[in-house]
Amino acid sequence: MPCTPSTVTAAYLRKRGAHYLAIVKKNHPGLYAQVRKLPWADIPLDHHTRDRAHHRDEIRRLKVAAFLHLDYPGARQAIQVVRRRRELSTGKLTIERVYLITSLGVFDATPAQLAAWIRGHWGIENLLHHVRDRTFREDDSKVRTGTLPRTMASLRNLAISVFRQNDETNIAAALRRTSRDYRRPLSALGLT
Repeated sequence: MPCTPSTVTAAYLRKRGAHYLAIVKKNHPGLYAQVRKLPWADIPLDHHTRDRAHHRDEIRRLKVAAFLHLDYPGARQAIQVVRRRRELSTGKLTIERVYLITSLGVFDATPAQLAAWIRGHWGIENLLHHVRDRTFREDDSKVRTGTLPRTMASLRNLAISVFRQNDETNIAAALRRTSRDYRRPLSALGLT
């Protein structure tokens, strides 16, 4: 699953024989510039998909470039994903370009596998982080010091996990229903 590990984490994973697939964000300016400046126009398209769902038409194009000189522990390949989304109701077009790196070599994973793992990450993003952002309004939290932000994130994750384990699909509705009776949270946790 793609994430943004630190160089320490990446080195640790490689030392243990594990691989990573990491999103390269602008908060790593040197690495981001290095990956963004690769000759993507000259690299052939390796994989593409087209889907129509959620009131939009989406095309995802993936290019993979093998490089040994990326400035990141164990990085063997760079990946460019271009997502073109057209809202069917408005016709609005958005284009998003995302860069990733992986420690997997060219013979370790196909472009189709890489694309599936990247999509899997967005599934997790939608199931967990979107709920934390929208339902729990995590970004509006005033808790910012010490270990409290991590503790609150863990509690939110616990609540989401309990609801999902109980086959709840609408977390906001489950929260409202549970908050109406003090016994429901205990029941959801199997404590009554």
